[in-house]
Amino acid sequence: MSNDPRIGYNKPLYILPFDHRSSFEKGLYGWSGALSADETERIARTKEVIYDGFKFALGTGLAKNRAGILVDEQFGARILRDASANSLITAMPAEKSGEAEFQFEFGTQYAAHIEQFKPTFVKVLVRYNPEDDETMNCRQAARLKELCDYCHSHNFYFMFELLVPATHAQLDVVEGDQHLYDRDLRPSLMVAALTQLQNAGVEPDVWKIEGLDRREDCLKIAEAARRDGREQVGCIILGRGSNEQKVVEWLRIAAGVPGFIGFAVGRTSFWEPLVAWRDGKIQRQQAVENIAHRYLEWVKVFEGVAM
Repeated sequence: MSNDPRIGYNKPLYILPFDHRSSFEKGLYGWSGALSADETERIARTKEVIYDGFKFALGTGLAKNRAGILVDEQFGARILRDASANSLITAMPAEKSGEAEFQFEFGTQYAAHIEQFKPTFVKVLVRYNPEDDETMNCRQAARLKELCDYCHSHNFYFMFELLVPATHAQLDVVEGDQHLYDRDLRPSLMVAALTQLQNAGVEPDVWKIEGLDRREDCLKIAEAARRDGREQVGCIILGRGSNEQKVVEWLRIAAGVPGFIGFAVGRTSFWEPLVAWRDGKIQRQQAVENIAHRYLEWVKVFEGVAM
């Protein structure tokens, strides 16, 4: 049970996430192995296109106390500093990219990196299936509790992105159909995962949740997130890199459910504009504006239902 008044974030929160790392290295530019200084700088400048799209959206009148960015230190240090200097909501990841089991990106030095940038939120991406390897889940939970306790004792909000990948046995139940897994099995597994993590002392202020196809499943997730004195805890929907139609559907389903306060939609916001800009099909400013318009579309969809 949590009656800690410091735990929770219950205000609208519309995140533009671009803390992706391998997606930029391999997916956008086709690079592998250690990056050169020039390659690192190119990705940093690419992420500045997204950041400029975010600022363009703010310039249209979007309230900055509802809007935030999620970006990594490796490619986004300049962005994090600029955003903090302008009193914008920021989030930065603490996980090592691409790992099946949660590991700190900077090992035991994670606190020094967080304190260097002082983000509003410290974010983790965690793959946690409650029916998977129990020993691994316990190891992850112990590391996550350590980070959670650190965040709350140092006045950082803790954002937890929960992914529940199917086990082989679970996929067998749905005959290998990922859509059926997402619709029929994943929602209850998410509730179980969330509950296990809470019971292990992991207390996020915001849960970043994969899209759900039914409103009743959103209600169950929010109820679990807010159980036993956690009434201020918020949930946001993530985009999973899905197409625009699917993202809109997920936002409409979650909006208006008590406890769902917003979203974090990244690749669906920026990927196509960045590819077109990379290929010389559009100018930089057009990419900036295209990203802004997509991000603002999610806000309109979520607020249109939520109001």
